[in-house]
Amino acid sequence: MTMDRRTFTKSLSTGAAAGAVAAVSRWTPLGLLPAVAAGQTIALKDLVPKGWLIGVAINQNQSDGRDGVAVDLVTRQFNAITPENLLKFQSLHAEPDRFTFDAQDRYVAFGLDRGMAVIGHTLVWHSQTPAWVWAATDGGLADRATMLERMRSHIANVVGRYKGKIRGWDVVNEALNDDGTLRDSPWRRGIGDDYIAKAFEFAREADPDAELYYNDYNLATSAAKRAGAIRIIKELQQRGLRIDAVGEQGHWRLESPTTTEIDQTITELRSTGVKVMITELDVNLLPP
Repeated sequence: MTMDRRTFTKSLSTGAAAGAVAAVSRWTPLGLLPAVAAGQTIALKDLVPKGWLIGVAINQNQSDGRDGVAVDLVTRQFNAITPENLLKFQSLHAEPDRFTFDAQDRYVAFGLDRGMAVIGHTLVWHSQTPAWVWAATDGGLADRATMLERMRSHIANVVGRYKGKIRGWDVVNEALNDDGTLRDSPWRRGIGDDYIAKAFEFAREADPDAELYYNDYNLATSAAKRAGAIRIIKELQQRGLRIDAVGEQGHWRLESPTTTEIDQTITELRSTGVKVMITELDVNLLPP
């Protein structure tokens, strides 16, 4: 079973609220789970310490209520949700002048109706973003001003629509290479290294009260990448921009990372003053 996306936990170093989540993957045989869970009187959300959130990534079949087995499981076990795909750029802004919000509104209502923390994933990413976002009229890469305006407009419309409803956003997702350098994405090529700062600036303008996150993977297995994430956090802080948490996508194996590496990762990230989240958690039990 794959655990995935956004639980708010307590920091190992300070006891302050931090973030993480658990989710059932799409291939998990959910139909087999209720038989196991039927005898349970205490849910996962009741077992975690007070102040923690333990969440699940849900797909549209679940947020639309069509997958009743999964809806029941999610409702009983978790207190936070994140969408698998609904809030990614491609899903709600596939064309320049058209936003699609119907299914997204139902996702948000699904969580709010159940008293859950609703998380937004993701605003700026190099994947699942339509080509028009980066394109110039001549077919090349759009200039900085054009791309910044497209980013600003997207964030203003999406974050603004759910102001006061979505607790926090993965503002920028997977901006780093494993060596800690910035990924050479179209966002970076068109805008420059400060595209990350601009995304956080626009998100704060759209909803000053929403929590803002940076999210990536392999932070626990690559010291260089972890250092890159810490650099991003500190640069945002030096600019006076809000960043509330950093997320580690935990695609782990039984033997890696070690508990020592996980502890060190949380401690180093937490030393920046932001919360630390496990935003995905899957543990591979099989050999390579």
